[in-house]
Amino acid sequence: MPAPMEALLVSTGLVTLAEMGDKTQLLSLVLAARYKRPWTIALGILIATLANHGLAGALGVWIANLIGPELLRWGLGLSFLAMAVWMLIPDRLDEGEGGDAPRFGVLLTTVVVFFLAEMGDKTQVATVMLAARYDALLQVVVGTTLGMMLANVPVVWLGERLTRRLPIALVHRISALIFAVLGLLALALPSFKSGV
Repeated sequence: MPAPMEALLVSTGLVTLAEMGDKTQLLSLVLAARYKRPWTIALGILIATLANHGLAGALGVWIANLIGPELLRWGLGLSFLAMAVWMLIPDRLDEGEGGDAPRFGVLLTTVVVFFLAEMGDKTQVATVMLAARYDALLQVVVGTTLGMMLANVPVVWLGERLTRRLPIALVHRISALIFAVLGLLALALPSFKSGV
């Protein structure tokens, strides 16, 4: 499979799984319940994710170009293993996120709150690592954004019914396993960065 297509598919799959039960997914639920404007909230999520993951992807590419391939391989391997452990830690929405009234409108409120909630989040860190791993920034950002939309937009429309039926602990374990495999591959394969 060509590296750009692999980057797109892996990024989409990993972020979709990583986002299950994440605080930004819970934030989507809160925004939908509070404002009852699903199309506007979905657009806000898209805008915030593109901006956040675009910056994260650019950081990943910069890091990949800054350090040598051997150091990058070890950094990616250890980072993917750390993400595997992080995936096993349940996330929850912090108190006070979401605000009581959309002072700046539902769209801007969603963009700002979602962008800030995603800062330093698992999926943002994953985007940095995936962009450093693949030489396909556009495909990584499109893939991670698509993954965020696949995980969050259904929550905006289906709400609690969807989140109650998904076995979140199982989804997190599967995500952790995928990150662990990627970490072990990075450590074991000298050409991991170039898309083996």
